[in-house]
Amino acid sequence: MSRFSFFRTSPILFGFFLYLMFPDTAGAVALPNITFGIDDAQEPQQISNALQVLFVLTVFSVAPAILLMTTCFTRIVIVLSFIRQAMGTQNMPPNQVILGLSLFLSFFIMSPTLNRINQEALQPYLNEQISQPVALEKALEPMREFMFSQVREEELILLTDITMTSDPAMKEEIPTMTLIPAFMLSELKRAFQMGFMIYIPFLVIDMIVASVLMSMGMMMLPPVIISMPFKLLLFVLVDGWNLVVGSLIKSFG
Repeated sequence: MSRFSFFRTSPILFGFFLYLMFPDTAGAVALPNITFGIDDAQEPQQISNALQVLFVLTVFSVAPAILLMTTCFTRIVIVLSFIRQAMGTQNMPPNQVILGLSLFLSFFIMSPTLNRINQEALQPYLNEQISQPVALEKALEPMREFMFSQVREEELILLTDITMTSDPAMKEEIPTMTLIPAFMLSELKRAFQMGFMIYIPFLVIDMIVASVLMSMGMMMLPPVIISMPFKLLLFVLVDGWNLVVGSLIKSFG
């Protein structure tokens, strides 16, 4: 143990001895100076650059909200949370696992849309073939098509009746600010429908266990303690994760 501890501490001691032997050299190393200042803009280009930086920072700050509102992340994370509640496992799997799985499943499902945005908007903009407004418009088109493919007609009619004076004749006439909340309402409804279907078999197990405990006179014993192993066994035997993930992916087809 002493040999290994010496090996661990020897680099630190060696550096300390070098500092003692060459104090002038060590003190002569100058650290770089970093200064921050806010000056008046002298040219219009400086104002434009400042506004672009402000826009980028704003996009980064609302990026999680954009992820929640315009992708399949909402449906996936709600369904996975319902699974955990239905099995009664409380914090297992942890929130980090559910969020991570939901995030990567969202990337997997959204990959055709993201690839199209990359080919039609991002790469031409980086190659300076199109301007920034054109790139934003081209990037918005695939996202609108994805949301239109998943939005329910009832939610879309509800919000268009509230926000628009006349009924739109084509999808292009529906504003994006109207499409996004309609898409989110549709995702919430589908997620709760899938959560209800997931709850049914686990609810049956809880009812059976509660009936057995009451018939045995063990009314003080919580049924959740007894039913949880049976729920886990059922979920493993039917290959529950593959069924749930496969159903989620196919629901966006």
